[in-house]
Amino acid sequence: MLTATSQYALRAVSLLARTYSRGLVPAKQIAVETAVPHKYLSAILTDLVRGGALEAAPGPRGGFRLARPPDELPLYDVLEPFEPMLWKQRPCPFGQSICSDEDACGGHEHWKKVREAYLDFLHRTTVLDVAANETVDGEVRIADSDPIGHSPKKRTEK
Repeated sequence: MLTATSQYALRAVSLLARTYSRGLVPAKQIAVETAVPHKYLSAILTDLVRGGALEAAPGPRGGFRLARPPDELPLYDVLEPFEPMLWKQRPCPFGQSICSDEDACGGHEHWKKVREAYLDFLHRTTVLDVAANETVDGEVRIADSDPIGHSPKKRTEK
């Protein structure tokens, strides 16, 4: 359902949410920890800064951080730069050049309900909601764990 770019953006933002209290995280470190190619990730991070989801600081001690606390950053703000379904002027999924309430395609009313539910979810769900407990190989990483090479607190999921 999400583009690869959106999935990579969510990985990066999830990492930045889990490390929010530690401040800036270098792009190379984000790339390694999220398994996203560095060059591709750099473009994604730039788009997230332009969109207002992230802040960046240049230089050797620079990096990226969330522009707002993770509990105040909705998923919509992370995905909007990458998902055509979220754009105001979006293509019709059924091929009609212009699709609106006034000039609807055959699937418009059904698709509209799906889109509204999806948008509601993205506006109500914050980055913290999805980053708080991440399951990795059957283990849950707690929000205050450190996913960057330190000993994270873990518990086995049952």
